[in-house]
Amino acid sequence: MTSPRTAIDPARTFALLSQERATHDRRNPGSRTLFDGADHLFGRVPMTWMNKWAGGFPLYQERASGNRITDVDGNEYVDFALGDTAAMAGHSPAATVAAVAERIGTSGGITTMLPTQDAEWVAAELTRRFGLPLWSYTLTATDANRWAIRLARLVTGRPKILAFSYCYHGSVDETFAVLGADGETLTRPGNVGEPVPVAETTRAAEFNDLASVERALARGDVAVVVMEPALTNIGIVLPEPGFLEGVRELATRYGALLLIDETHTISAGPGGCTAAWGLQPDFFVIGKSIGGGIPTGAYGITQAIADQVAAHPDADLVDVGGIGGTLAGNALSTAAMRATLAEVLTDEAFARMIELSTRFTAGVQATIDAHDLPWSISQLGARAEYTFARPAPRTGTQASTTGDETLAEYLHLFAQNRGVLITPFHNMALMCPTTTAADVDRHTAVFAEAVEALVRPA
Repeated sequence: MTSPRTAIDPARTFALLSQERATHDRRNPGSRTLFDGADHLFGRVPMTWMNKWAGGFPLYQERASGNRITDVDGNEYVDFALGDTAAMAGHSPAATVAAVAERIGTSGGITTMLPTQDAEWVAAELTRRFGLPLWSYTLTATDANRWAIRLARLVTGRPKILAFSYCYHGSVDETFAVLGADGETLTRPGNVGEPVPVAETTRAAEFNDLASVERALARGDVAVVVMEPALTNIGIVLPEPGFLEGVRELATRYGALLLIDETHTISAGPGGCTAAWGLQPDFFVIGKSIGGGIPTGAYGITQAIADQVAAHPDADLVDVGGIGGTLAGNALSTAAMRATLAEVLTDEAFARMIELSTRFTAGVQATIDAHDLPWSISQLGARAEYTFARPAPRTGTQASTTGDETLAEYLHLFAQNRGVLITPFHNMALMCPTTTAADVDRHTAVFAEAVEALVRPA
């Protein structure tokens, strides 16, 4: 072991990255050709974030099943990205596929604007898992957040939300906010086309900093605190003891509501952090994973919120109120959610997934320790992520300073060239019901090999 902590030479990192880029080009001529020929796509990809994949162009999918993806060049990958949680059930899980096929084929009727029996079954299951008694459906967690925020403004009569620096709530405009050095609310760097200055809609606070939360709430104009129970899109920033309980108490004291978004943190268990840690939200948001890959989302509310909404008979929730969407709650989505929750993302499956994530975390930690690297890895149930800082960041702002684009691309591309995918936006790995110990050990070996090449004397 080297001591003190091993320093990574940027020049060596870049040289190794150049080698991996050349390998990427040689392995993937079909993907390269398709990318170069995508002249009618903005950024040459269906969504511009697909350009975050390492190597200068993304792999093109041919097929996917379970935790395996095969690209158009015939290369197979163990997938730990899993659609950045959207495919946490695995790719095309059998039960979900069967339910979708039944709905499309024998049953018929994907979008009729009529309810199905599946909708009530799913809502009852969401209540069992997360506790809130009443649910409504969306197609994304972004929309679920937007609609819940509208209801919060309605029942409180207040205009603003509280959001945490570097939080993740999809593309909700109000949440692209960070706390400035002097306590002011600033637009998050890189935000595109904000409709109004974010300080007009939002007060920002820092995760794990109750004093910043209280300063924001004491102004008396915050309708709802919108938060993940652990930050997830800037690394994994875990809550410190007492922080979540403190946020709940402060929200109640200052007349604000609490929205918990578990779109990513459902990795903590079948009931997410809300069940695992005994949280008490007024609103609950979930999306991505619960449909097994079919677009879905949902938000839950307490009976107290429902009663307060009912006290506003002038609020048109059926037509012009902006709470809903024509495709939300469609028969295909609710069938997919029912099958996924009943047969795929079960309590037993989560137990196995979390055990494998613990194995993954231990493997990465062993390499970090072997070379005394100034890195850390954090685990949230079936989800784990390493970051280039030690100790692990305790706030979103701290986490935002730990990035190293060259180092991250090298580690991602090294793994990808050896048949292992991790999430392109950050260094996150997720387990699904078909992940195996051998898959985890394969990543452990590849990660160790990549790091050994970095620290080996030139």
